[in-house]
Amino acid sequence: MTARPFVVGIAGGTGSGKTTVAHKLASAMPAGRCVTLEHDAYYRDQGHLPPDERARINYDHPASLDTSLLVDHLRQLRSGQAVEVPLYDFATYTRRPETRSVAPARVIIVEGILVFAEPALRDQMDIKIFVDTDADIRLMRRIRRDLEHRGRTFQQVRDQYYATVRPMHIEHVEPTKRWADLIIPEGGDNRVAIDVLLGQLWRIAFE
Repeated sequence: MTARPFVVGIAGGTGSGKTTVAHKLASAMPAGRCVTLEHDAYYRDQGHLPPDERARINYDHPASLDTSLLVDHLRQLRSGQAVEVPLYDFATYTRRPETRSVAPARVIIVEGILVFAEPALRDQMDIKIFVDTDADIRLMRRIRRDLEHRGRTFQQVRDQYYATVRPMHIEHVEPTKRWADLIIPEGGDNRVAIDVLLGQLWRIAFE
């Protein structure tokens, strides 16, 4: 790899489809030319707290994430070094003992609801994409994901949505749209936007 890695940031509200966009882009790229990093993997470990206290933490606030570690990892990848990305257990709010090894690639995709919230992280990005989806669709996707994949009950999902998810979206996520270079309505369902981005990323992948 002769050129410096090109970093794509993908933000948007919970359930907006940003992860789908990231996966569609990454899976359509040439083998070995693209890697993805999820901001969710960098949640701070809460293993030092009793389980009931862990559940009360505001996980939709920027302070809940170890963004400085993600910034360090991006800097290492851009300098040609592999990194060990944390694996987060959303059922217990703790980091797993094992990690995920990520090697440098020409294109690096970083996605998460708050990836545009911190200037130090934004500064690592070459292009910033905000996935914009209606609130009712995002909520239904959030409910399904948390019930099926994160070990939550419906009451837990409902309580968290009203206590932190909605107010933090208004305060911290939605305002970051101003930093976006591109805004994609309806996430992964926007085939035209995905195709346009892929054309650009394929060109960059072979520079």
